[in-house]
Amino acid sequence: MNNLNSVLVEGNLVRDPELSYTSKGTAVCKFSVACNRSYKQDDQPQKEVSYFDISTWTRLAEVCGEYLKKGRGVRVVGRLKQDRWADSDGKPHSRVSIVAEHVEFKPQPRPKDAEGAEAEGKEAGEEDAERDAQDQEGEDKQAVSF
Repeated sequence: MNNLNSVLVEGNLVRDPELSYTSKGTAVCKFSVACNRSYKQDDQPQKEVSYFDISTWTRLAEVCGEYLKKGRGVRVVGRLKQDRWADSDGKPHSRVSIVAEHVEFKPQPRPKDAEGAEAEGKEAGEEDAERDAQDQEGEDKQAVSF
């Protein structure tokens, strides 16, 4: 019987993802996520940042490699994996990472012009209709599981 090993992490990518393929042609995408935590200690606000290495496999890896970029917010559901090895001197090492089974892409902020308003280029009604159509198409791509 398997024991429970499940983790949920929400944060932002700290660098662009790296998509590669194994020798058998299986896609693997690796990226790191920063998670911020705020709390009070002795009535003083404190901030803590944790960094997590994430790997995705097969079709999920290809989708993440195509759509994720540095700074993009994600919610990752997966499992913890511990790698252990010994270096050339025989000293043991260990690293814990997350193997993602589900990745949700958080919405990207709209581009703003120099005055802080949304960039214009089309009439307001046309732009809103086009944006709604793009959002509708993009909804299928925002939550991905394989």
